[in-house]
Amino acid sequence: MTASHLETAPDKGAADLLTLPGTPLTEAVVELIRTVETPSVFHHSIRSYLFARLVAGRLGLSAGRDYHDDLLFSACAMHDLGVAADGPHRQRFEVEGADRAAAFLVARGVSASDADQVWRAIALHTSPGIAERSGTLCALVRAGIALDFGGPMGGDHAEALTGEQAAAVHAEYPRLDMIRSLTDAIVAQAAKGPNNAPRYSAPGEFLRERETFGRTRMEHSFRSSRWGN
Repeated sequence: MTASHLETAPDKGAADLLTLPGTPLTEAVVELIRTVETPSVFHHSIRSYLFARLVAGRLGLSAGRDYHDDLLFSACAMHDLGVAADGPHRQRFEVEGADRAAAFLVARGVSASDADQVWRAIALHTSPGIAERSGTLCALVRAGIALDFGGPMGGDHAEALTGEQAAAVHAEYPRLDMIRSLTDAIVAQAAKGPNNAPRYSAPGEFLRERETFGRTRMEHSFRSSRWGN
């Protein structure tokens, strides 16, 4: 849903919570991911940004002073671009998505240094303990994604999101069995070649767990997560 539509919402608090950055870059990113990702993964990507922004507020961080809002949106929104159906699928999905996102940004006039920040945030989003120490953008992207996972990826910022806020976000961007949908996409991408699933990487372990047990540990753990799916 576009920012212009969200701005017509009658509840100002909900509108502020749900409004996306009103820039041409944001619109281009939304158009890209909407056309290549499943609705479930698309919604997850947008929720990750909305939640990352709440985490930033909880930490006293301000857009324009502590982080660039367009870059935060771009990194969150494109963090799963590596599992898009139209990708080359020749390396692990985090790196493939990071490469694709950075190229997309540079082609639209974003500086190489800013595109590299987004690259690192996407490439490291499955690397707990590293992303959090790799700069503000990496930390916020990781936190927003973790918050959308509801606990199993880490709950350090659970208090950044109230039940009322969560309900508003999920009403606008339903989960649509996100865990299963995203895991299916990651496993399918990982299964396409050995470079896509190195041992002990997130996609590598997802693939091996699915092949061995029929489901991943992450899927099992989500039964008791904050959102349940």
